[in-house]
Amino acid sequence: MDSTENPAGGPDRHPRPGATAARFLAGRKALVTGAAGGIGRACAEAFAAAGADVYVVDLAAGAAGEVAAATGGTAIVADLADPEAVEALPDDADIVVNNAGLQHVAPVHAFPMDRFALIQRVMVEAPFRIVRRTLPHMYARQWGRVVNVSSVHGLRASPYKSAYVMAKHALEGLSKVVALEGAAHGVTSNCLNPGYVRTPLVEDQIADQALAHGIPEDQVVDRVLLDRTAIKRLVEPAEVAAAAVWLCAGNTGCITGSSLPMDGGWTAH
Repeated sequence: MDSTENPAGGPDRHPRPGATAARFLAGRKALVTGAAGGIGRACAEAFAAAGADVYVVDLAAGAAGEVAAATGGTAIVADLADPEAVEALPDDADIVVNNAGLQHVAPVHAFPMDRFALIQRVMVEAPFRIVRRTLPHMYARQWGRVVNVSSVHGLRASPYKSAYVMAKHALEGLSKVVALEGAAHGVTSNCLNPGYVRTPLVEDQIADQALAHGIPEDQVVDRVLLDRTAIKRLVEPAEVAAAAVWLCAGNTGCITGSSLPMDGGWTAH
């Protein structure tokens, strides 16, 4: 990561004033949703370490404030299920990391409609609204990066996760459209597709997974979460964050419209 990108989107061998190899995103603003914990917090920390000014967006005010204080960022408390709250987010981000999400485990015939609608608002409508608002700023600067934290479930399906799988597939489609439209403006858009990551979102669904599959809770990780992976461990949040930062480096400007599996070999089957 020894180069940045110039305003036209090509490699720049002379970093901007204030930028160094380690802080190559100095002068950039990154908006990270769901940034108070898990993958989002790891992304906020990684982007701040790379020199970016980070908007720490989350519904949890206390945790968002802690992350902002630790990273030198700005905490923004927002309910992404509320369109008005999303429309009030900053529109001057050079980098958008659409990460916020939630999960509900239930068969299709018993899936609660209110949870289905909530998942779509937070994980599909909110990313669309955020990108729609920030693209004009990126286009004006002729540089921008959209990093969508998708999932292996954006590429594959699992039972009992209809709303989540649908939302991640929709995010994949949005990412590709933004890649095509943004290419002429120096903007790239990509998805990261981790398998199960060591986050509260995963830990909180173990009981539901055990009930849905009819197995003890202590067997869920091995028999359900890691059943289809070649590498038998959970992905760490910092690994996803490192990939997100890498997609904003000077040598990745031609990577766009892509989906990067980080699934321990799940999709190799």
